[in-house]
Amino acid sequence: MYDLLIRNAQIVDGTGRPAYRGDLAVSDGKIAAVGTVNGSATREIDAGGNLLTPGWVDVHSHMDGQCTWDPTCSPAANHGITTLIMGNCGVGFAPCEPNDAAHDRLISVMEDVEDIPGSALHEGVSWDWESFPEYLDAVEKFPRAIDVGAQVPHCAVRTYVMGDRGTNNEKASADDISKMADIVREGIQAGALGFTTSRTELHTTREDQAMPGTYADEDELLGIGKVIGEMDGKAIYGVVSDWTNWEEEMDWMKRLSIANNCQINFVLFFREESDWPRVQAQLAYVREAAKEGAKLIPHVGARPVNLLLSWDGTINPFSFHSNYAPLSMMPYEERLAELRKPEVRAAIVAEDLPLMGDEFMDTIIGGYDKLYELGNPPNYEPAPEDSIAARAAAAGVAPQELCYDLMMDRDGKNVIYFPCFGYGAGDLSRQVELLEDESTVMSLADTGAHCGVLCDASVPTQMLSYYVRDRQRGPRFGLEETVKMQTLDTARCVGLEDRGTLEVGMKADLNIIDFDSLQLEAPGIIFDLPAGGRRMFQGAKGYVATVVSGEIIMENGTYTGATPGRLIRGTQDAAAA
Repeated sequence: MYDLLIRNAQIVDGTGRPAYRGDLAVSDGKIAAVGTVNGSATREIDAGGNLLTPGWVDVHSHMDGQCTWDPTCSPAANHGITTLIMGNCGVGFAPCEPNDAAHDRLISVMEDVEDIPGSALHEGVSWDWESFPEYLDAVEKFPRAIDVGAQVPHCAVRTYVMGDRGTNNEKASADDISKMADIVREGIQAGALGFTTSRTELHTTREDQAMPGTYADEDELLGIGKVIGEMDGKAIYGVVSDWTNWEEEMDWMKRLSIANNCQINFVLFFREESDWPRVQAQLAYVREAAKEGAKLIPHVGARPVNLLLSWDGTINPFSFHSNYAPLSMMPYEERLAELRKPEVRAAIVAEDLPLMGDEFMDTIIGGYDKLYELGNPPNYEPAPEDSIAARAAAAGVAPQELCYDLMMDRDGKNVIYFPCFGYGAGDLSRQVELLEDESTVMSLADTGAHCGVLCDASVPTQMLSYYVRDRQRGPRFGLEETVKMQTLDTARCVGLEDRGTLEVGMKADLNIIDFDSLQLEAPGIIFDLPAGGRRMFQGAKGYVATVVSGEIIMENGTYTGATPGRLIRGTQDAAAA
């Protein structure tokens, strides 16, 4: 007898092969049979022709803190994600000296760089560790619904070894590098999937200080990378960079990869359309480097880098208006009551735009040709005529008036969409081109981070509901290739060969999906983090069930209370059939 038997499903198995009608059986947390299955099970589900896919594998999250208090790593499980990888961008919470000052320092970096409320981290993180192996032990003890894997973060390692010198981005000595390498080695031996570092000036503190490790030189970067070579390449090296000197950056990455049989996952993004030739050149470099034995894997997003602007979020177009400033300190309901007053509205929208001379911030404040109502259902591919500026001109009103009124919709929770990087073409054509490139992997959801302005954990749902089914402004993806993008491809790029396909012997992480009704819900701020911390939450409709290791964790959008999730310790070999 099987533990779980799903009958009459449209099976999309994650390999890219054509979908087919069939059954799937689970025993002891693994797939026991696929196709036409005879026999019975403790629980049987009639899928009714709905899709049956592997669970989604999210390789770019920042759940390093939330995973220690939230079993579902919400909203991951709401969108069919069954595996999350954290410790990205070089930020995390271990190693860390066991004192409040050290804790505060790492929390401050996470709050400033990843927009995770510091109050929530202070309240929610237990700090039952000092070393990275101890952190893994603490994560492993917490009951969880989905699987999580961790990477050793450069910021924490550098700060632990070098103290203030590390925080201030001073040059590391040979002894510093040796100690950092020892910590990374210890972390990987204990079960870390790899090591990550950030080299982007976007990752700065509120004091405008680059996070530790941003300016690390080659000696430091290569010295730490040698550890992976000692492990026969059984770990990943992750890099985020501005790519200002992209050829130099790619050169040291190539040399590190070849010398240490090391796979390097790097974030490939662009800001303006003028950056596109550089992106194409990097992709060409990856293909040529592969001929020399380098394993360089570009990670790309399915959405432009974006901000969701709202009254109760981190920032909105009126945040710097003098008549709004007193309201910003009020509790949300009191603020909303004030915002509803005609005289308050009139005073705010009548102000001259408080421009700062910074292109990015000035776009938020008054770049209404690049701001859009996200809508319900959400539209992540708005056309130029959908901009607030264009709609205001058509209606004969000032754009700030229209923006204000739009934000008051949905009881003051309506969201303004700002696709800030990678939307210069005015559509998702660049994202499509990146996703279609044979060398790239879909990534960059930032699940758990940028809590007041982002919820890209919902991307897997958008991939099927929009890119496969609904898109009208360009070509759509095939269902089979799209499932493969976020199952087999993502799992393999972080060394997980035990999941990602619906084949006998593989881990039984599954989604049953009503494809016709699959839909993103409108995002909105909720206050459910520890200490009442806020975050942008976006739900989904259409997930009939999500299964981890053969246990149903979500049914029709509701958590079942099951906790089959585990900490992933190290890269995983394919299970025997």
